[in-house]
Amino acid sequence: MDVVRLQDVEKVYTMGKVKVPALRGVSLSIEKGEYVSIMGPSGSGKSTLMNMIGALDRPTRGKVFVEGRDISRMSDDALARLRRENIGFIFQQFNLIPRLTALENVELPMWYAGVPKVKRVRRAAELLRLVGLGDRLRHRPAELSGGQMQRVCIARALANNPDIIMADEPTGNLDTKSGEDIISILEDLNRQGRTIIMVTHEEEFARRAERTIYIRDGKIVS
Repeated sequence: MDVVRLQDVEKVYTMGKVKVPALRGVSLSIEKGEYVSIMGPSGSGKSTLMNMIGALDRPTRGKVFVEGRDISRMSDDALARLRRENIGFIFQQFNLIPRLTALENVELPMWYAGVPKVKRVRRAAELLRLVGLGDRLRHRPAELSGGQMQRVCIARALANNPDIIMADEPTGNLDTKSGEDIISILEDLNRQGRTIIMVTHEEEFARRAERTIYIRDGKIVS
């Protein structure tokens, strides 16, 4: 069963009077429970492709289906709900809120989803223990290493129990050991049945996925 499907997707950005094509007729399918890596040079369209798959943007032409739903036909509120309930995001720059503790950062998606305080605190603590940070619940991002911050990001991505995990260069700001630890966690999540879609520049990590999609100049080349 396809969890994500793109049909002849084009995305054109308008910069003043100039139109800049970012995706040029991209078609692909990703099955439920698959582990896919996406590679390509800077400016190839990787980020735009991730934005399409993650329902963060709409195509100029073509169709994008996430969990069987055509995102081009969905309202902004419905898209926000889809992202909140079905997709967990892990970012290279972490995007943690500096004034919040690790526990509070992981709670945040559940707060938006209306989960009661007691339940979300309990789940946030469980998730942080799951990623090896049971002794860092009250630490703020500035008190954590890069690898620890990325573990908080993974816990946050899992907060609402999504089927799809989108990881955008999750090891890009980490040392080799921390990067290896993060990839191992993603592999464990995939073995549990979650769909993992990861952008990476690192061939070594890309090869560990079940399938690698190469993109160049807005087109899938292999």
